[in-house]
Amino acid sequence: MNSNATQSSIQNVDNQTLQSLNEPVNQQPIKRLTLVTDAWFPQINGVVTTLSNLVLELTHQGIEVDIIQPSEYKSFPLPTYHEIRCVWRPKDLENRILNFKPDAIHIATEGSLGWFARRIAIKNKLPFTSGYHTRYPEYIRARLPIPMVAIYSLLRFFHAPAQKTLVPGQSILQDLEAKGFKNLALMTRGVNIDVFNPQQKQDMNYKKPIMLYVGRIAPEKNIEAFLKIDIPGSKIIIGEGPDLEHLKATYPHCHFLGAKKGNELAQFYASADVFVFPSKTDTFGVVNIEAIACGTPVAAYPVTGPKDIITEGLNGSTHNNLQTAIQQALILPKENIHLSIPQFNWPHAAQQYLQNLSPIDWNSNSKNKSNPN
Repeated sequence: MNSNATQSSIQNVDNQTLQSLNEPVNQQPIKRLTLVTDAWFPQINGVVTTLSNLVLELTHQGIEVDIIQPSEYKSFPLPTYHEIRCVWRPKDLENRILNFKPDAIHIATEGSLGWFARRIAIKNKLPFTSGYHTRYPEYIRARLPIPMVAIYSLLRFFHAPAQKTLVPGQSILQDLEAKGFKNLALMTRGVNIDVFNPQQKQDMNYKKPIMLYVGRIAPEKNIEAFLKIDIPGSKIIIGEGPDLEHLKATYPHCHFLGAKKGNELAQFYASADVFVFPSKTDTFGVVNIEAIACGTPVAAYPVTGPKDIITEGLNGSTHNNLQTAIQQALILPKENIHLSIPQFNWPHAAQQYLQNLSPIDWNSNSKNKSNPN
């Protein structure tokens, strides 16, 4: 792609961003928010990255956020996913929500805490919104012989009472609509360019080209599709998960470095020649925009998530043959890659989030409770 075409593509993205930022916002001010999530620290995943950065942005805007998360209650580890905790007795959860009197309730995940909060909201006639972050039907199917149609049916039931269900991109929105989900709305994602930027690049003692994967080491991530490719260079794998030991033993020529975060992670992004995203089951993939913000092109399949992020020939390549996508991404000029995603920023994501929340009228709610007829 020549420099004029590159600048034109970046300008088109800028114009789209400005248009979306000028969309009308919710007129009802949100000052207090109850956020319910089964995914929180010390977990390391895209859901925690999204929610923690969202909370930082909302707090910066003066919004008080009550984060209801697993470490505050009795719980047990989820089988095959030990980092995720299942809360089984959230003592005083109902009183906590009612006493806080939030202006809005957002149930971010469909885990046990999400189900408890959903029941409380319905019981007390409190409107709420929900989030769709994870393709659980595909994740579960990768581990157990449970039909995906059954899990999708359960998820439709979970989200049905929500005023809106927030999703990260247009491709997952269309996919869920085709599966019968209702009241879907977009809330994009962001990246912290103070940390993730091309200036983080370091000289690394690996044979080039350096091909990088960052994410959970688990079956649903389809990592072996990348590791088994016969291509010159170095394959660096950053992350942890249940498949780590198996893959280390099977692919001893690859470099498994464990989990990284912050500046150390950004240095790997910026120093890689290509970021490889082999997953076919993600709803978005925050790691993709972190890599692009560091000036590194992305190679991926043309599936939900990458389709919403990658501008072909500008900041990456998608192809049904992952090796072809890698080879095409490696020849892209890197000078302007970090400029290609201005729409992915946390203030914009927070604005979309706030305008889609469902405000609670506590005066009206009290009247409804005292006059059920």
